[in-house]
Amino acid sequence: MIQALAGALAGRDRRTAAGCVLVVEDDAAIRGVVALALADEGYGVAAAPNGRVALERLRYHRPRLILLDMRMPEMDGREFARRYRALPGPHAPIVLVAAAVDAGALGAEIGAAAALGKPFDLDHLLAVVARFAGPPRR
Repeated sequence: MIQALAGALAGRDRRTAAGCVLVVEDDAAIRGVVALALADEGYGVAAAPNGRVALERLRYHRPRLILLDMRMPEMDGREFARRYRALPGPHAPIVLVAAAVDAGALGAEIGAAAALGKPFDLDHLLAVVARFAGPPRR
């Protein structure tokens, strides 16, 4: 599992290509904890440190859900969401995960299906993932 998770975090694990959860987060510690929690639940995981890398990951991964940070270097969440939706569909729902006073308003701005404020409870995050991505495919 450690090797599969390391590959997913680097965007190289082909087993996560269809139906994964794409975690787009610039904070390596948060990205790692979220990816580990999702993998432990049985979800395929792909991860990216910013929107630019996340768009590259989409060449190999067709996520069923995207967990998206807003403030990231190189390409922020707003620009990623705009460019992602400009690609041919179908499109996975986006859940904004942001350190903002009103994450809900930011989520609405980018058309997110839901928004979570940071810090977040992992059990709540997993419940939101299950709601929008469905049960893990074990």
